[in-house]
Amino acid sequence: MNEIRNIVERKAALLETGDTTAIMAYYAPSYVEYSLAPPLRQPGNGGDPAPLEKWMATFEAPPRREVTRLEITQDGDVAFATSLDCLSAVPRGAAEGFRLCRVTLGLRRIDGRWLVAHEHESVPFEMDGSLRASVGLTPPGEDQERKVRR
Repeated sequence: MNEIRNIVERKAALLETGDTTAIMAYYAPSYVEYSLAPPLRQPGNGGDPAPLEKWMATFEAPPRREVTRLEITQDGDVAFATSLDCLSAVPRGAAEGFRLCRVTLGLRRIDGRWLVAHEHESVPFEMDGSLRASVGLTPPGEDQERKVRR
């Protein structure tokens, strides 16, 4: 499981560098992505960094991702990893950024290497009728969830 942990953490560290080719080296040749941006489902080509480059160009600077609460389950050649990530980014033209998303990765061991075959990112939303994204949350403590006050 250390190999999978290293992959998740290395992928996150590479995001801030903007090295999309290095990031894509951790993806299976064909993968499925459910990301924060539309469309609902995005089939991916692990050899093509262009979609990731296009997404990263929507920010003032490359996003920064800190992986927290990482949990990994593995059985044979299949694993999944869940985490609460502090993804800090400022969209171009926006006054403020956002800072949290939930991530689930499905990994497969292909030719002896663990690769991302499925990725799902989401942001919780307010249930008060506004349907606003809850981008000010922080990972929960042992006993309760706290909101960031700014």
